[in-house]
Order: sequence, then C-alpha cells, then structure tokens
Amino acid sequence: MAYSVRHITRFGYDPPVRESVMEVRMQPRTDARQRCMTFSLGVLPQATIMVYRDFFGNAVHHFDIPGRTNAIEVEAQAIVDILPPHPVSPGGTWEDLDAQVAKGDFWEMLLPSHFAKPTDLLEELAAELRVERRGSPYELLIELNAAVYDAFDYVPNSTDVDSPIDLSLATREGVCQDFAHIMITLVRRLRIPCRYVSGYLFHQDTDKDRSPAGATHAWVEAYLGEPGWVAFDPTNNLLGGERHIRVALGRDYADVPPTRGVFKGKPENELSVLVTVSSVDTPEPEELPPATVIRMKQFGPADQAEYDQQQQQQQQ
Repeated sequence: MAYSVRHITRFGYDPPVRESVMEVRMQPRTDARQRCMTFSLGVLPQATIMVYRDFFGNAVHHFDIPGRTNAIEVEAQAIVDILPPHPVSPGGTWEDLDAQVAKGDFWEMLLPSHFAKPTDLLEELAAELRVERRGSPYELLIELNAAVYDAFDYVPNSTDVDSPIDLSLATREGVCQDFAHIMITLVRRLRIPCRYVSGYLFHQDTDKDRSPAGATHAWVEAYLGEPGWVAFDPTNNLLGGERHIRVALGRDYADVPPTRGVFKGKPENELSVLVTVSSVDTPEPEELPPATVIRMKQFGPADQAEYDQQQQQQQQ
C-alpha cells in the first residue's frame, strides 16, 4: 500500500526570537518493511538544511536560522510504500527467545531509558495485569497490548511532551506517547527487547482508532526471536500493519521527537501541527483539516542561558 504524507509544523513567537537551531525527524524509513520513494523538506524562513543518520539509523535534518523571526514553518512531504506484515507464529518459546536475544546486541532496548523506566505505580500495574512469563512471548504481548488499551482512556492534552509515565499511571489516561512508554517498560521487565516507534497511522472511516487523524503517532516493537521485530499499537489495540508508517526508532520518545531545537529569546509562543496521510490513489482534500495545537515545554532563565527554549512536539 502506498501513501502520501504531508506534515506541517508551525512555530509562532511574540516577540521575535533569534538564532534558532533545529533538527527534525520526519523522513520515513526505508527498510525491509517499507520504502520511502520520495521525500522533501521545506523551511521558512529559508535555511540551508543538512542531513545525517543518528545512532539508530534515523534520518535527521538539521538547520539554523541566524536572524530574528516571529515564525518558523517546517513542511515535510513523502510518498511511502508499505508491505504487508509477515504472519507471526504464536508457538515460539521463552527458551527460544532467550537464545536468540543472547546472540544479538539488544542491550539498549532492554535497559530502562529516560521515559521508560520502572516506578512503584508501574509495578502495581504489572501485578494487576499479571505481567509475568507465561504462555508464549507472542501470546503474552497480544494480551498485554489489549490490557493497556483497556486500562487507559485516550484523552488528548492530558499529558505534556515531557510527562513521566506516573502521570498516566495515576490518572489512567494519556495519549499514544504515554501508552507506548508504559508498554515498553512492562515488556522490558520480561527481558524482551522493546523499542519506541515514531510515525504516522493511516485512518479510514471504517477504522475504530482512538488516536486522531491529523497528528503523529507512536507505538512499540518487540523482538520475538525468529519473527524479528513485531509491532504492537496499545493506543488502538492493533498489531502493526500496512497502516503504520515508520519514521524513527529509539529507546523512547527522547530519542525521536519530530522536532527539537533551541532559540534565544523569551516570547509567548505557539506550536501547531497538521498531518495528512492519504492513499496515493485518493486525491488530497482541497481543504485541509484544522491544525492540532500542542503544548510546549517552557524554560525560564534559570534553566538555560539567554532564555534558550527547547522545542518539541508530543505524539498523539
């Protein structure tokens, strides 16, 4: 299945800021599961864009705007071809998985990370959901994916971009970023390598997704030995499939924010995001849906010199 993706991010500042430096992770990956056939990135005000690969193989575009500006717009466009997922056999044993993990280099995806680390509330949830080695690894993760879906309500803007998992665990609500971090932490307790996936989800009228169209998405992938990395979407109680478009992989969200940057200034500011994903066989709508306004992390003078402010956007 081939998709057209358009991702527009607008930063507004009042008064203007100066010396803005930013990196973005918006280019879909090319690998055995999908192929990014075209990609373009536009920036206003115009800037020279450099690109490199990070430690996890994600494409990172970097630019700086040295002058004063009251707005920055980043627009990414891509066409991506997604292959159907291979069927996964539920019969693999824990012993087989342990043997496969021992042969590989998975330590980054087994250890606690910035947003995916055990807490007392996480341990209470693990006991509630009986997160322990039983059955087969695949069957247990199918059960866990559904259990996280059932245990939490999807509530936009109920958490911030840097919220710890305890906020969602205490309120039993959050967005896809929170549910992915919670599931990653639970899966790693089982000594299964698990990683965070940032990307997009194609929505159809017949789908019953909790996550909205018009935003980025996040889910997880767990290494299950012979089947390789298998994708689970606890926000929507789905297995990763042809509708999931992978952009970046990491230990958790801290490794893969769509935008990250700093600038000098102390303005009132607003971040809005518009994402459209459509089949290449379907013409793009003449009128785009409204942009999603996302909270931004605020920094004061005690946090960074000259009132630098970090820019990130939460995944919904």
